[in-house]
Amino acid sequence: MPGTSPGMTNLANGKAHMTEAINAIRAPNAATAPSPLLSVTNIEVVYDDVILVLRGLSLEVPKGAIVALLGANGAGKSTTLKAISGLLKTEDGEVTRGEIVFDGERINGIDPDKIVRRGIFQVMEGRRIISDMTSLENLRLGAFTRSDNGVGADIDIVFRYFPRLKERTGLAGYLSGGEQQMLAIGRALMARPKMILMDEPSMGLSPLLVKEVFAIIKEINRDLGVTILLVEQNARAALSVASHGYIMEQGKVVLDGSADELRDNEDVKEFYLGGAGDQHKSFKNLKSFKRRKRWL
Repeated sequence: MPGTSPGMTNLANGKAHMTEAINAIRAPNAATAPSPLLSVTNIEVVYDDVILVLRGLSLEVPKGAIVALLGANGAGKSTTLKAISGLLKTEDGEVTRGEIVFDGERINGIDPDKIVRRGIFQVMEGRRIISDMTSLENLRLGAFTRSDNGVGADIDIVFRYFPRLKERTGLAGYLSGGEQQMLAIGRALMARPKMILMDEPSMGLSPLLVKEVFAIIKEINRDLGVTILLVEQNARAALSVASHGYIMEQGKVVLDGSADELRDNEDVKEFYLGGAGDQHKSFKNLKSFKRRKRWL
């Protein structure tokens, strides 16, 4: 193509390769109204057989979308992700009621490695990279469920999204917080997932790095069609990339809507977008919460 450099052509070809390889799923046509990629219906989660954490939680994530799950500490956001990815078992947790359906199949109770093979990869809170391995070794670890010959090509794709990782040849433990977050996202891409669960990607990052990481998250979703469920306390950053959002309190969803609706909601502005000051408030006393509660 006239005016197109070889570098740009290679990048376009690389993105096309990964898009095809992971069976990229674009945003659904509203007219066809397809089933969501992920459907969580009325689930309850109990830890240690006695501690009820999730109380009838329901949410849906359309194919190809970014959906934000917002709430304060202790609301149950991370537990929701672990219920979906099968990691509750590692913490004596269990889904005791309800149903989790991914790509048309129920995944409650399935082992985490089998859930990864079905197309879900979770980027854990705190990154959880292997500090005494190099960035390249961490990326290869993300492809542990694969047996194809495309791992090397996909590593090149990750380096195109996160070029600074290619420059960091030492141990991953010496990377900055932002670079470790990039590595964690890159490792998830190496599994060729249909959906990535991201738990607090902004944690510990400067505002400038938060902006950079979220821009790349949006780019990955747009270019590769990877569906993303994003857990965040930074509501402003999450709603800047998401198309829809859910707000949790005390183990259940108390409000949901499009990202634009939530940004314009006066209660959300006050509680999550900087208007509440230092005083902790709750949705319990709001009319919007009371209206929704009648339907739970």
